Amino acid sequence: MASASLVPLILLILVQLAYAWMNITSKLSILGGMNPLILVAYRQIFGAVSIAPFAYWIERDKVPRMTKRIMVQILLSSLTGVTGSQILYFIGLKYSTPIIACALTNLDTAFTFVLAILFRQENLGIKKKSGVAKVVGTVLCIGGAVVLSFYHAKVIDVPESRVHWSYAEKLEHGHLNFSAAQSTSLLGPVLLILNALVWSLWFIIQADMSKNFPVPYTSTAYMCILGSIQCVFIALCFDHSVSAWSLHDAMRLASSLHSGVICTGISFPIISWTIGRKGPLYVSVFTPLQLILTAFISWAFIQEKLYVGTAIGSLLIVGGLYAFLWGKSKEVDNNKVDHDEAIVMTLPPPIKKDEVNKNDMELQSYMHEFPKP
Repeated sequence: MASASLVPLILLILVQLAYAWMNITSKLSILGGMNPLILVAYRQIFGAVSIAPFAYWIERDKVPRMTKRIMVQILLSSLTGVTGSQILYFIGLKYSTPIIACALTNLDTAFTFVLAILFRQENLGIKKKSGVAKVVGTVLCIGGAVVLSFYHAKVIDVPESRVHWSYAEKLEHGHLNFSAAQSTSLLGPVLLILNALVWSLWFIIQADMSKNFPVPYTSTAYMCILGSIQCVFIALCFDHSVSAWSLHDAMRLASSLHSGVICTGISFPIISWTIGRKGPLYVSVFTPLQLILTAFISWAFIQEKLYVGTAIGSLLIVGGLYAFLWGKSKEVDNNKVDHDEAIVMTLPPPIKKDEVNKNDMELQSYMHEFPKP
């Protein structure tokens, strides 16, 4: 039993490792000359092909009737969660570093909270500790993003890694520095912040769509298919040369397959499976681990420099995220207590001892109708 309880933990660590590695390989592919738009297109194509079998196998008998409303929601989801956010992310990655890109993705939670309040899907609850924690966490996340974007300061003196990756060294010697120009550019962080905002908008759309179309694998497959069409069209508008779409380079092929098959086709079912057993908060706690893994891999394999501003901003964002998650956890616990109290208030009056045997079966039947808290 103990080993079985470790399965979700191990799987989520592997998922975060997969996303961290995606940041590195994608950055190397882009530095090697691959157009970010084409990389996004390939990711969606491979993602659609890999997620479709899961959708058919798991949900083929559960898909509700398609309506115009659902079709519009799927289209909006593909435009925000796939096309818009991914294009902004990979172009932002081109003009920044993997560490910065990874840190700014943690803004999703803060932006989703703000948008949820604006769309009246979330209550501020500032009079409760949970509400204060969520507000403080949001402010810390946004403050960390500002520090990370505008303040760099000195390079932190970290000993160089003894790992030598010939592919990365070749790019660096070809005057493509991983940290110099990219980390001082404001364009990258701005695009990555916009990516987090667009991705948060996708969460709002998904919250509504999941009520009418509660089949996550099928909706993801549809999103990837539509996203593939949209991304291929956009990429062709900017670069329609055959050589630009070639995957003859090993890193281009590896990054495209890894981001599409591993980070979409395999990671999504793992995350969905873990949410079903441990809940969304358990999964969210592992998100900052991606930043730690990305920082370590960047240092070990591509000799990325770490700036004081980047470290401070990242710590603020991660601290804000955990403050928000703590507040959300307290809110869930409070709602559970309120729910239990409401059930107690609706229970029938105590039964007298001489009536116990008479009404025993009736009482058991009555209690059985109450849902588990």
